[in-house]
Amino acid sequence: MRSSFFGNLDQGQFPGHFALQNPKMLRVQLNGEVLARQGSMVAFQGQMDFDYEGSGGVGRFLKKMVTGEGAPLMRVRGQGALFVADNADDVHLFYLENEAITVNGTNLLAFDPQLTWDIQRLQGAGIATGGLFNTTIQGTGWVAVTAHGAPVLLDTSHAPTFADSQSAVCWSAGLRVGVNRTLKAGALIGRGSGEAAQLAFQGQGFVLVQASEGPIVPQTGG
Repeated sequence: MRSSFFGNLDQGQFPGHFALQNPKMLRVQLNGEVLARQGSMVAFQGQMDFDYEGSGGVGRFLKKMVTGEGAPLMRVRGQGALFVADNADDVHLFYLENEAITVNGTNLLAFDPQLTWDIQRLQGAGIATGGLFNTTIQGTGWVAVTAHGAPVLLDTSHAPTFADSQSAVCWSAGLRVGVNRTLKAGALIGRGSGEAAQLAFQGQGFVLVQASEGPIVPQTGG
């Protein structure tokens, strides 16, 4: 797996059409199809059609309905240059070579159509920890993710690694992932509702962690 995060991703080495126009925008040189987050198109040059992309099967549709996981997708067909972004968040590229990556659905921006995807529940995440479902993408091709604030890429092979469940953007699908929950730390760790939920990662791979849990939703007076 190669990543633009390392700064040494030579895109000329790989087939495909993904490139960073700038740190906040993805350019897809399209000659066929691509799957992208609905509403992420900011501009395009050429001839393109945009269609809603369904869940691709009853099983995935039900998972999306029950879990709320999975980015709303559109399928873009045509030829030309497609520019996509999401709230001016940082964009990072991964090139999978018969590999798999697990992505927080809110951070998924675009991926090659030949890649397969499914929604999976984290092992050890019970009903009470709600929301700990993520999208696993596998195969050979490009994946683009976004991060709210400049992220850090953690090598999980050096030591047991922990991250706030809302701050983990994506990680190697082969990692062993568990969930640590504690009421006592809830007021001290993260910006949650008083109950902390940290993901625990072990094995050979990486975790990409964003510098924020995402934009703060303003509270209205009651």
